[in-house]
Amino acid sequence: MPRVKRSTNRRDSRKKTLALAKGFFLTKSKLYRSAQEAVEKALRYGYVGRKRKKRDFRRLFVVRINAGCRMNGISYSKFIGGLKKAAIDLNRKMLADLAANDPAAFTTLVEKAKSALVSA
Repeated sequence: MPRVKRSTNRRDSRKKTLALAKGFFLTKSKLYRSAQEAVEKALRYGYVGRKRKKRDFRRLFVVRINAGCRMNGISYSKFIGGLKKAAIDLNRKMLADLAANDPAAFTTLVEKAKSALVSA
């Protein structure tokens, strides 16, 4: 059988995995096989978590906008529909920030949305 010369590839790969597993509990940070499984799982969780973060923040924005709308006597769906008819393009992050930190500006947006709903 011919000799396989891997250079430093194997060692580098293992060192990289163990470096990623730094801080894990017991053998998951010390032994290569356990560390490899733990790192793979952690990377999967990280990927899913980045997608989930977007979902969670959008839900938070909707809750804040809805609270601001209810204080001004309109539902969230009617408000968003009114903004679309009034051709006001603000994303939910900005709307949530206005609802929480600048109620006067948010009230003017609600009035514009209401007037667009009545006129259409």
